[in-house]
Amino acid sequence: MSENKDKKTAEKAENPSRRNLIKSTIGAAIIAAPFIRNAEAAKTTTWKVQTSWDAGTTGYKLFETWANSFKEKSGGELDIKPFAARSVAADNSALFDAVRTGVLQAMNPFTIYWSGKIPASVFLTSYPAGPDQTSHWDTMFYGLGMLEMTRDIFKKKGLFYVGPIQHDANIIHSKKAVNSLADLKGMKIRLPGGMVSQVFDKFGASTTSLPSSDIYPALEKGTVDAADYVGPAINYDLGFAEVTKFIICVGPPGQTSLYQPVDLMDLTVNMQAWKRLSNKMKVFVEEQVQTYSVHHYVTIQNANTVAMNKFLSKGTTVSRLSSEDVGKFRKAAIPVWYEWAKKDKDASKIFKLQQDFMLNPYMGYLTNADVKGMKL
Repeated sequence: MSENKDKKTAEKAENPSRRNLIKSTIGAAIIAAPFIRNAEAAKTTTWKVQTSWDAGTTGYKLFETWANSFKEKSGGELDIKPFAARSVAADNSALFDAVRTGVLQAMNPFTIYWSGKIPASVFLTSYPAGPDQTSHWDTMFYGLGMLEMTRDIFKKKGLFYVGPIQHDANIIHSKKAVNSLADLKGMKIRLPGGMVSQVFDKFGASTTSLPSSDIYPALEKGTVDAADYVGPAINYDLGFAEVTKFIICVGPPGQTSLYQPVDLMDLTVNMQAWKRLSNKMKVFVEEQVQTYSVHHYVTIQNANTVAMNKFLSKGTTVSRLSSEDVGKFRKAAIPVWYEWAKKDKDASKIFKLQQDFMLNPYMGYLTNADVKGMKL
């Protein structure tokens, strides 16, 4: 009798721990499980998606791995076929049109490329002397309503803007030493156009816009004296250490870039392709973009630190602007913001949100004195 009682007591003592083990095992399985395919998805949907990253670069490898993971993660509902820059659409204009017309179902571009087609896009990625923290851009998109505003703008073009993808700050590779803004005078520099080029023009630079594939030969031949592109990792992949001796971080100590500190990419989808997804899959894709944005950013930042040491080992010299020049650059940039904000109602609406954000004393980007006389 005593033995049976002891046995039952031992079983009772054991059962809670067994139940906890079973619960934790099930919980772990749920967290690790892929998206569960539902009855709405009778067959696999395939998207062809072209990125702005050149084949073989760190950026493209990250994008390719992410795209190739979709079929398994979505339970077979969505398969993404990745394409490198210019592999389907030959240039940026063709890429935009290819997604609009459905030749490609989506794209992973640098958002700034659309400044000529969508003026507001200059405010959908960092701009000269504007918000310079990745967290601040995520706050504006996901906390202050800028994502919904952006989607309304892209909808007019037959596109669905899924979300921003963080990646880097931009630097300039130069054949000549640049230690001050005065040194820019007379230099031929590749820049992305739009607001960025306008500010550099104010300091006497001669600016031009070139696709990434044309930067290396332009530097090699001396067609340009310097060229802006992304960060050290990608730029080392593209061979810039072979044709330049100087890196210009246009910013003070602690800030990589003053002219494009948070150069955002995005995932944008043909509107009809987006509408064909199930509601659950739409949510899944949006969540995947947010997760990929963090992974993309931190992975490239890690690669940047390694690549910068490679540049230094090749004899590259790095320079930064003085505090005095930083002030001059900001003063030159602010009027250009308002010029672009007045190009259309959408640009004005987006910038108004950002202006209020930067003027908030907690953020500390601007004071009323900085924008005195500036109106939307």
